[in-house]
Amino acid sequence: MSQPTLYLVGVRCSLCGATFTTRSTAAALSVDVCLNCHPAYTGRERTTASGSRIERFNRRRALAV
Repeated sequence: MSQPTLYLVGVRCSLCGATFTTRSTAAALSVDVCLNCHPAYTGRERTTASGSRIERFNRRRALAV
């Protein structure tokens, strides 16, 4: 059994547009969030249009009753 082939690929963040290079077995990569825009690394909150998990749960619960 042979090892998978590693490619040097460019990774593009779909949220902020940042690009970086890494090795992968895939030919191309795209990520939703990256180091430049992830709230855990930047310390900034992202705004969400759909609300928090609790608000979404309460909306679904109200519809079920």
